[in-house]
Amino acid sequence: MAWAVLVISAVFEAVWATALSASDGFTEPVPTVVFAVALVLSMGGLAVAMRWIPVSVAYAVWVGLGAALTVGVTMIMGQEPVSVLKIVFLAGIVGSVIGLKFVRGES
Repeated sequence: MAWAVLVISAVFEAVWATALSASDGFTEPVPTVVFAVALVLSMGGLAVAMRWIPVSVAYAVWVGLGAALTVGVTMIMGQEPVSVLKIVFLAGIVGSVIGLKFVRGES
C-alpha cells in the first residue's frame, strides 16, 4: 500500500511541476490552482508513504519518478525535444527506482 501511495504521489509531483510551468509565474488561475492542489496531494502522499518506507528510498523514488514523468509528459506534449539519449537516461532513472524497491537494509 505504501508503495502505491508513493507512486501516485510521484504522479502528482509531475502534475504540479507541469502546472507550475503553465501557471506563468502564478498569473494563470487554472494552472495555479492545479499546481496548489497537486502539490498538497503529492507532499501528503510522500509523508504517508514515509511512515513505512525509509526517507532515503521514499524521497529518491518520489523525485526520480516525478522527474521522469515530467520529462516524459513534456516530450509527449511537444514542449521538450525527444532524443534517444533522453529516453535511455529516463529508463535508467526508472530502473534505478525499481531497484530501490528491492534493496534490503544491510545488517
